[in-house]
Amino acid sequence: MHSDMYGGYFGWIWLLWLGFIFIMFSNFGVWGYTYRVHRNFRNQFGKQAVDILNERYAHGDITREQYAQQKDDILSSQIDPAGL
Repeated sequence: MHSDMYGGYFGWIWLLWLGFIFIMFSNFGVWGYTYRVHRNFRNQFGKQAVDILNERYAHGDITREQYAQQKDDILSSQIDPAGL
């Protein structure tokens, strides 16, 4: 059995810990990137829907009541049920 601290099994244990730490930082980086991309992607569609609705109302295609109802529908569908 090896009793010294720098030889034998202890060298491999430090290497495994460093690998574990590297994997954890990588996972947090990937999670942060995907969260940011999906948040921006989800908000992009909501903005487009409201913009289209504003254009239709400005052109006179829909009435004020239709505009208010459709805008409420769009905004209520954008609320995240998980609270994120």
